[in-house]
Amino acid sequence: MYTRFFEGDIVTQEKQELVTSTWTNNVNNLTVAFTASADNTQNGTSFASPTSSGQFFIDVYNANPASDTTAEVQYSVAYGNRLGSGSPAFTDDTGSIGIGASKVVYNQYRQLVFNDETQNFTFGSHTPNHIYVININRARYKQRLTLGSLSLFISGGFVGATTNNTGSVRLTDDSVTNGSSGNSNLGPYYNIVSGSLGVLSGSTINQTPSGSYGLFYPEAGLIILNPDQYQYRVDGLQPITGSSQGTNTDRNHVKLLDHISGANQFIVDTTEEINSQFYFVRARNNEYNYTNNESFIDNNNNLLHDSMINNPKTFITTVGLYSDSNELLGVAKLSQPVAKDFTKEALIRVKLDY
Repeated sequence: MYTRFFEGDIVTQEKQELVTSTWTNNVNNLTVAFTASADNTQNGTSFASPTSSGQFFIDVYNANPASDTTAEVQYSVAYGNRLGSGSPAFTDDTGSIGIGASKVVYNQYRQLVFNDETQNFTFGSHTPNHIYVININRARYKQRLTLGSLSLFISGGFVGATTNNTGSVRLTDDSVTNGSSGNSNLGPYYNIVSGSLGVLSGSTINQTPSGSYGLFYPEAGLIILNPDQYQYRVDGLQPITGSSQGTNTDRNHVKLLDHISGANQFIVDTTEEINSQFYFVRARNNEYNYTNNESFIDNNNNLLHDSMINNPKTFITTVGLYSDSNELLGVAKLSQPVAKDFTKEALIRVKLDY
């Protein structure tokens, strides 16, 4: 038996935004930064050669992956340089100097952002040769990162520092102050500036002679930082650029991670748009009082239980939603069975989120 929905039985609710923390277990502020074994050591396997994974990026976990099986990647950090500086060259062959991990990273991200292998990253009015990259793991966020939620502290000091570096900066996107700065191959983007909760501190995104602090791509979970900017605010974070094979151990992205973890504040939320449709399922007094359960009938289709002949009683446990051709599209389970007989009617609200 099927019952068709009539006008008014189906109600569509306006889409709503669900905002949660990006980090695992809905942790608001990611105050820790663990890497895989030897990822940021001088002689670790991740940096064993110019083509080792650590030269390209470092994954950052919420717990020590060497001792905690529940540890999950939260984001990764990378350093790119369009000239190939800042990482060892892949080989010492003639003509190959300057071709290394940093050049690959820069080319990868400009292809992703611009879909153009010749366009360079520009921050405000400044076009540096290099970039820092923070790439939020795709499993951490829903549809996009939440505008105005970014709160990233970068500190001049960090655990294990051999010099007394000073200075710090708190970064956010300028979505509240200025709105979108434009569209890219990855969707709309925003400037990263000194400030909080999407509000720019001051009146211009060019907060130093080196332009803005970076670019924020919420739909791709991507933060591109302008390394030249930090020489004015954070000691020790300006990248060192060299490229000789086997001698460059600067590992600029490790340096960035050290300054992030030293500040102990990385907050960014994720947004999911939810559309809801409500189906009001009505079982009138003379409907759905019998069962299709085969255990209730014999081989001749006679009822086996006399109580089901004159005064049947059933229990509704499941509602199926069907197409016009009687194809089952969805199933809704009730939290508890609903008793049904000729003296009762049932109204069941089914909510479908998508």
